[in-house]
Amino acid sequence: MSCPICEKETDATYRPFCSRRCADVDLGRWLNGSYAVPSTDPDDTEQALDEAAEATLKIH
Repeated sequence: MSCPICEKETDATYRPFCSRRCADVDLGRWLNGSYAVPSTDPDDTEQALDEAAEATLKIH
């Protein structure tokens, strides 16, 4: 099995990754939304816009 980030051989300690660095890169991608699945459902789009508007109001 190879590391999904850099393709090197995996290390049992960090499996499925090869190192702590690659595990952290993967976590960062989850946290910043890089792994989000795009949707064309109009309800999802409307809900996302509403949530963004609410979050903006709470900040200000």
